[in-house]
Amino acid sequence: MSRLLIKENPVMIIPSLAVKIGLNEAVVLQQIHYWLGISNHQIKGRTWVYNTYEEWRKQLPFWSVSTIKRTILSLEMKGLLQSDNFNEMKMDKTKWYSINYDALQELEDSTNEYPVSPIEDSATEGVGESKKEVSPSVKPNIPIAEIIDYLNEKTGKNFRPGSNKTKELINARYGEGFTLENFKRVIDLKSVEWQSAPKWNKFLRPETLFGTKFESYLNQQEEKKRMMEEDFNFDN
Repeated sequence: MSRLLIKENPVMIIPSLAVKIGLNEAVVLQQIHYWLGISNHQIKGRTWVYNTYEEWRKQLPFWSVSTIKRTILSLEMKGLLQSDNFNEMKMDKTKWYSINYDALQELEDSTNEYPVSPIEDSATEGVGESKKEVSPSVKPNIPIAEIIDYLNEKTGKNFRPGSNKTKELINARYGEGFTLENFKRVIDLKSVEWQSAPKWNKFLRPETLFGTKFESYLNQQEEKKRMMEEDFNFDN
């Protein structure tokens, strides 16, 4: 018998949950639920479990740390996962997690307008998307968590994607037709320009980067490149 078949502790995936919140989110939420079931950490009337992102990766070795971080941020933004810091040393940034089972129950009670069974979903994969079509009134999924995760990685900061102001700014720019790649270009550009300057480093924040000057920041790179080419006479 193959050594790749069940001898390790399996990672559980509930198809109906994955349909509602996404495959990665369903895997992580189920993993946290398992550890909450055997945890003895009772704080503020809730059961908690703690792990670093690297420790989660040991349990989910098929993902990178950034994928795990992005998935956890997504769960936090959906209101399904609560996080806090109960470490004795404030220097210890290991996060503690607890599932918001009330929010999960509300999600379970909600009904989809066009429900899809796991069998139907699997059978139609790669054949057509007719069974997965979304009502035209549903807004596209805006990757707020991915944008903020990228900003944090580039700047070494710790902004939260659940901030109402942050969501408002990103939604506004997406409403103007900007894309994920546009956000990453602005973050890359301004990080290079401002990160090493104490006077400007404080402006590496969503309010500044994703505000009304977003388009000018997006086009600054090309303007700066043209200026540099003109400033140097390579024939000398």
